[in-house]
Amino acid sequence: MVTRSALIYLSRQEGLKEFATRFRPFKRLTTRFVAGENIDEAVAAIRELNAERCSASFDHLNESVANPAEAEAEVKEYLRILAQIDETGIDSNVSIKLSQFGLELDPELAYKNARAIVEDAARRGHFVRVDMEGSNFTQATMDIFKRLRAEFGLNDVGIVLQSYLRRTYQDAQELVKLPARIRICKGAYNEPPEVAFPDKKDTDENYVKVMQLLLSSGVYHGIATHDPHMIDATIAFAQKQGIGKEAFEFQMLYGIRRDLQRQLAKDGYNMRVYVPYGKHWYPYFMRRLAERPANIWFVLKNMLKG
Repeated sequence: MVTRSALIYLSRQEGLKEFATRFRPFKRLTTRFVAGENIDEAVAAIRELNAERCSASFDHLNESVANPAEAEAEVKEYLRILAQIDETGIDSNVSIKLSQFGLELDPELAYKNARAIVEDAARRGHFVRVDMEGSNFTQATMDIFKRLRAEFGLNDVGIVLQSYLRRTYQDAQELVKLPARIRICKGAYNEPPEVAFPDKKDTDENYVKVMQLLLSSGVYHGIATHDPHMIDATIAFAQKQGIGKEAFEFQMLYGIRRDLQRQLAKDGYNMRVYVPYGKHWYPYFMRRLAERPANIWFVLKNMLKG
């Protein structure tokens, strides 16, 4: 069986994308997790989700840039996304990664670029979620988010926390005091044991602990998971505490557990689906496999069918 760490390693080998896409079944499988390579394809996917009573979070895939010009191109793309949301009337907010806006080049550049997006979104009445990336970016992402949150409103900008990081509960305690809108997820990067819990059991326990803190805060948060146990724990806690379905939302990734997405929406829960698009889909796709390495068999089986 291919290990999670091996798949994470492969996700960083962008050159393998050219080899992989020679296999038409492999390319077809990417459409399960990626809405397309351009905005129009992503808008079409979001329309379908909206028809199923699911909202969306628009994400342009491009996790790192080599120079300020590439970072500026990402800003322009996100301004186009925000304009498209208005023009098409789709129910969606946006998610951004600070590495797209030059975090590895200069944190100040990333802040200025992210601020341009949040400012335009706030003017339009839209919400921006700052995604969390690898642990080497955690503190810088927190610092930039806090600057943005000091300038903009609670419903203008939010952040993501990852339950597999040891620091996350303390971060959550700090952020709810601002307050801040938080998405809690498990995390999908390969991290050393001194930084992240190596055992799923500990990650899950931390997830539940953070989820309970968030739901008790009275702020509208995102509970991002495909794990039925985490979903059941969230529903049970909310019911026990008398927290209404309208007080939070579940979030899932495009193409994963579509049946569960539809069921939760049908049951009256707010459901938001993270919809990624773009030409730089390969690292994202490989991390989706890494989250559950058994998925590699699904990929190979479908490739053999082709």
